[in-house]
Amino acid sequence: MADSQFQVVVIGSGPGGYVAAIRCAQLGLKTAIIEKYSTLGGTCLNVGCIPSKALLDSSEHYHQALHQFSAQGIETGKLQLDLAKMIQRKNEVVKSTCDGVSFLMKKNKIQVFTGTGSFINNKEIKVTNSLGEAQTLTAEKVIIATGSKPISLPGVTLDKTRIITSTEALNLPEVPKHLIIIGGGVIGLELGSVYARLGAKVSVVEYTEGLIPSMDKSLGKELQKILKTQLGFEFYFHHKVTSAEVKKKEVIVTAESTEGKKLELTGDYCLVSVGRRPYTQDLGLENIKVSVDERGRIPVNESLETDVKGIYAIGDVVRGAMLAHKASDEGVFVAEKIAGQKPHIQYHCIPNVVYTWPEVAGVGYTEEELKGKGIKFKTGTFPFKALGRARASMDTEGFVKVIADAETDELLGVHGIGARMADIIAEAVVALEFRASAEDLAMFSHAHPTYTEAVKEAALGATGNRYIHL
Repeated sequence: MADSQFQVVVIGSGPGGYVAAIRCAQLGLKTAIIEKYSTLGGTCLNVGCIPSKALLDSSEHYHQALHQFSAQGIETGKLQLDLAKMIQRKNEVVKSTCDGVSFLMKKNKIQVFTGTGSFINNKEIKVTNSLGEAQTLTAEKVIIATGSKPISLPGVTLDKTRIITSTEALNLPEVPKHLIIIGGGVIGLELGSVYARLGAKVSVVEYTEGLIPSMDKSLGKELQKILKTQLGFEFYFHHKVTSAEVKKKEVIVTAESTEGKKLELTGDYCLVSVGRRPYTQDLGLENIKVSVDERGRIPVNESLETDVKGIYAIGDVVRGAMLAHKASDEGVFVAEKIAGQKPHIQYHCIPNVVYTWPEVAGVGYTEEELKGKGIKFKTGTFPFKALGRARASMDTEGFVKVIADAETDELLGVHGIGARMADIIAEAVVALEFRASAEDLAMFSHAHPTYTEAVKEAALGATGNRYIHL
């Protein structure tokens, strides 16, 4: 019979929850994890980060074979798309990754309970499985890591067949003829890229003035240009969607511009990608007198502890960016706090990434944020087209921008769009963590030829227009 008494119980097995559980176990704490669904890994591994990246990778291979192979002397003949097989490969990647988390639970002797976790009080949690059977766990400390769910808009009802969320978009039975995306953020642009590469017409309706509004404005502008030029995306900015309705096999989306002009788009699928909300349903927070804020988030202090001593919350259910790696960092942070250590998280140094192609990434302050704070800064920008490595691989779109303090030269932010930016941004994170200067970044040796040379050159530019290859 499974144990029911633990030092730490984690509710939710996504990148925040399972990482928190592992770190707790490593620190010698008797740990259990509760997961509502039959597989571990949460949204990220099952219907988020991992499956979307698998489809992004497959669709990019297809797009390159269709448009670039010939220029490289590779003739493939008539190209055929097998969408079902592409989705099957995605499912295999997901299964392998989730199985890996299950293995890590066993390796670290973490007990897994399948069912919905709900607070009875601050020391007892009821776990109810799909058959309605319940058991009670007792815990000295609890970590809430239940993640988030997609949200919709007034006038837009998700039927999950034609009007869909990102979850359904991962398993479409066909390539859309015309995919209408509501929202110009990360998720919509990534999944829009998948189907545009496979032949779909893609239209994006966005309420604000540009794409990926939370990132440096220059990145959104460049990404818009590339998606329009390479994949034929259509964009409708400053438009508020008022309704979306299904008529047989069509979806009609109506919107209104800020100037009052009506817009009507007709497609066969509509992806609603306007953000996510913290998922706290059925947690029983009222039983421990924990309330949520106006955005549905659980308030926490600097130690990520709620108003109830011994109960912590991490990831998408608390303040900050909804990022898997941010949740993981917080999971480690809380585990070490519980164990009496003194960890830290530098939220300023958590990178943000968009996995389109080319990739988009940024860390630190954006130009807009610095202007808002009245901080004087200097910048250096270097285009990928000036890199030998980028020309060799036919990935010449994009740039890297380095932002530094105008007086001290301290690095304030690094932002880029280009090949492998998701990986390149890591060196900027390290530099920011160590409070390096732009000159430090410019002095570090970068292998040639590589994409990372763009970072070095941009840093040279920020230190006084010292570009070598521009």
